[in-house]
Amino acid sequence: MPPSERDDVVLWNVVSSFTERARIWWWRWAAAAAIAAGFALWPAWGMHDETPTDAGAPVAANLAFTLKDMHGAEVRLADFKGRPIVLNFWATWCGPCRAEIPALIAIADEYRAERLAVLGISVDDAPEDLRRFAGEYRMNYPVLVGRGQDKMQETYDAVMYVPITWLIRADGTIFLKHEGPATREWLDTQIKSLVASTTEPE
Repeated sequence: MPPSERDDVVLWNVVSSFTERARIWWWRWAAAAAIAAGFALWPAWGMHDETPTDAGAPVAANLAFTLKDMHGAEVRLADFKGRPIVLNFWATWCGPCRAEIPALIAIADEYRAERLAVLGISVDDAPEDLRRFAGEYRMNYPVLVGRGQDKMQETYDAVMYVPITWLIRADGTIFLKHEGPATREWLDTQIKSLVASTTEPE
């Protein structure tokens, strides 16, 4: 391929990548505006539960991701296998996300003896903003930086909207996916079922 054609291909790939990311960001901010305008309607239209299966069998969660926490330390999701996990995708600008944080704080403390791992994965906030936010809200569970983790966000359906929460058994299989804000009552019910259904991997 002549150099000029190679340059055209490279330029096209760059433009295509930028366009796709711009589209995703536009949808995120449009969703944020809609959420801000219709926060009170979330209980009516914004929540949905789903249990992914493969021909009726549990589906394994993809834990092959490494992120950094808000302090810059590396965190491997695979290291949490063997414990029931709550993966909560959120953002500081998201009103429903902020509203559910006290419930997540409560379950992280209440189910500590059951070794429940609550992980808050911000989809697009900077670490310094997360540190400030976590201090203000007194978050007692790991806050991870999801910005730039496009593959992970695609895997967990967190590209277009937040909050979205995944409950994962200790054996690494998916127990439940929840779209929309989670209440304390919902979390208590589901975490009890998650812990009861969890068995240690051999």
